[in-house]
Amino acid sequence: MPFTKKKQLLIEHLRSQSNISDERVLTAIESIPREKFVLLGSEQDAWKDIALPIDEGQTISQPTVVATMTQALELTDRHKVLEIGTGSGYQAAILSKLCRRVYTIERHRPLLEKAEVMFRELALRNVTTICADGMKGWPRIHGMDQHPFDRVIVTCAAREKPPAALIDQLAIGGIMVIPIGPPGEQMLRRYKKDSEETYSFRDVMPVRFVPLLPDIAPSVKKKEAEVA
Repeated sequence: MPFTKKKQLLIEHLRSQSNISDERVLTAIESIPREKFVLLGSEQDAWKDIALPIDEGQTISQPTVVATMTQALELTDRHKVLEIGTGSGYQAAILSKLCRRVYTIERHRPLLEKAEVMFRELALRNVTTICADGMKGWPRIHGMDQHPFDRVIVTCAAREKPPAALIDQLAIGGIMVIPIGPPGEQMLRRYKKDSEETYSFRDVMPVRFVPLLPDIAPSVKKKEAEVA
C-alpha cells in the first residue's frame, strides 16, 4: 500500500477518536512525512498507529500520542514553544507547522544531527536546535535568554513532577505537556502556570515514554566501542 493511502487511513483513524478534534493538528500531521523520521527498514510501518524505535535506544511516539500532546498545547501561530527531547525531529516538525518558533533540546548528539538534516530537507526554518541538558531548560546563549516560553512539551517522562527550570521558563498562563511517573505508571499531564508561584494540572492519558535524564548523553556507538 502506498504511503499516501496509509497516511489517509491513519488520519481517518485519528479523526475518529473523540479526544482528537483539532483539524489544524491533523493537517499538520498529514503534512509531515513520518516515513522520513524512522529507521531505514521501518518506513512501511511509519503510518501505523504505533511507536517505533530510532537510534540511541530511543523511540518515535505513536501518532495518537503525538496528536494528543500537540492538541493539549492549544497552539496558535503566535506561540514560542520549547521542546525537551528532539528525538528524530518528528514532533518538532509538527509543532513548526502550528506555532511561531520551536526551540528544541536533545541530549543525544547523533539524534540531533539527523533531525537537523530533516529540518533542512523539509525547509522548516522556524526550528532552533541545541544539544544540551533538557532538564535545565533553554540555556542563555551569547548573553541572551529566549524564555519565557508560551508552551513547553516534554517527550520523556519525569519521575514525580516537571523540572523546576522548565516551570520557571514557562510564561504565566502558559501550558506544559509532560509525561509523569515511573515506568509502567506514567500519566501524560497538562500543566498551566497560574502565577509565578502556582500552577494547576490535569491528567490527559496513560502513556509510555523513555525517562527524562540529565546531561548530554554519550553515543550508544561510543559506549559499545568502549565495551569492546
